[in-house]
Amino acid sequence: MLSQQQYHNARISRDARFDGLFFVAVKTTGIYCRPICPAPAAKEQNVEYFTAAWQAGAQGYRPCLRCRPDASPGSPAWQGASSSVQRAMQLIDQGTLEQSSLPELAGRLGIGDRYLRKLFERELGVSPQAYAQLKRCDFAKQLLQNSELPVTEVALASGFGSLRQFNDQFKKYLGQSPSALRKQHKTKTGSEYIELPLAFRPPYNWPLLRNFIERRLLKGVETLGEDFYGRSFSWQRAEGDFIAHYQGEKNRFWLKLRLDSIEQLRPVIKNIRRVLDLDANTQAIESHLKNAIGNKPLAKALHPGLRLPGIWSAYEAGIRAIIGQQISVVAATGQLAKLIAHYGSSYCGDPADGPVNKLFPSPARLAAETLGELKMPGARKQSLIDFSALYSNQSEQAFKADHWLAIKGVGPWTLNYARLRGLSEPDILLDGDLGIKKAMAQYHSQFKAEDAAPWRSYLNMQLWSLL
Repeated sequence: MLSQQQYHNARISRDARFDGLFFVAVKTTGIYCRPICPAPAAKEQNVEYFTAAWQAGAQGYRPCLRCRPDASPGSPAWQGASSSVQRAMQLIDQGTLEQSSLPELAGRLGIGDRYLRKLFERELGVSPQAYAQLKRCDFAKQLLQNSELPVTEVALASGFGSLRQFNDQFKKYLGQSPSALRKQHKTKTGSEYIELPLAFRPPYNWPLLRNFIERRLLKGVETLGEDFYGRSFSWQRAEGDFIAHYQGEKNRFWLKLRLDSIEQLRPVIKNIRRVLDLDANTQAIESHLKNAIGNKPLAKALHPGLRLPGIWSAYEAGIRAIIGQQISVVAATGQLAKLIAHYGSSYCGDPADGPVNKLFPSPARLAAETLGELKMPGARKQSLIDFSALYSNQSEQAFKADHWLAIKGVGPWTLNYARLRGLSEPDILLDGDLGIKKAMAQYHSQFKAEDAAPWRSYLNMQLWSLL
């Protein structure tokens, strides 16, 4: 949490490193903004600060049409909220309440819906439904201002049950109808893609992330250039592809996305943000790591702006990790290329965006194969088959440590690698990894790894990058 003076200094200086960490509401206008908003700064006595955009919306403030708070980087999980509330917020952000009821959401958390409502009111001051509505309106506003989707499709993509409900809630939230806002922000891209800005807080070390991805690029599934990354993907029963262009001078990526099921748009964009690690506060993370390490050569060697290179899903991360056991990165990438060529389903990508013409093999497909085309020990092939069968039979509950570790050939390293890159968990250190041991020895670093919590995943990536 920032002090009142820190809020003021960041707002007056329009420091992009604070973008998305707090929002400025102006009492005299009833509008809330990002701290980087180019509008003339209001007097301090006329503003109040919120740590999340939805908080300002819940208090009746309308989002600024100039700086677009809905397009800011995500804030960290609510400070002080229980783990149940944090998990519920994550699921709601992914659109869970569009596919299931509040009792079903509460059931996934292991609590009752009445208790979940009580937790939300006590810790956030709003109900789960009100929080979900504010997030839907934020997403709809972003689509109206940046895409050419018809208003009816915007309503569907944002999770509204009907056009009438969308119009009523949006007008209540923004003070004008969706069609009126669309008229003010007409876009003509002439593209079959949905195009949106994906903001991040600087610094963002794109060259380091790019180099990491390049060494592990999946031929046929991923594409990479000097200033872009893209891939094909499947999400539940939907398929699509995206390309994200790095625009460092604007502290954002420009996303071009195709998707054959508009209802999955919100969770897909959320996952793209995770894959590119766009919501990390790297300045705070690196400051914490340096304090944990102490005044040593390793602390001085840390790369600023380092991000976690995400993998599209925990399943894909698990397959990559199993194939990569005890072989080099180059050898693992070669085996993965064969896996995709033989078992990945065809995907019709755009040649202008790179050679994306395959989808990563599905669990059902690999579970039914013998994997004879792969050159690896039979035991490892069986691990891939058994692992795929796990996801094929019970995808909802597949990612559980005891389920993974029950598979012969899947150990703690494989599990934690998938947690690090497939789920982007921030506090994973692969201390048994040979590369991590080499980096620690190279810098003669003696410190307690637990002192780097809750950011040990970033320490892990820093150590790998130093080899």
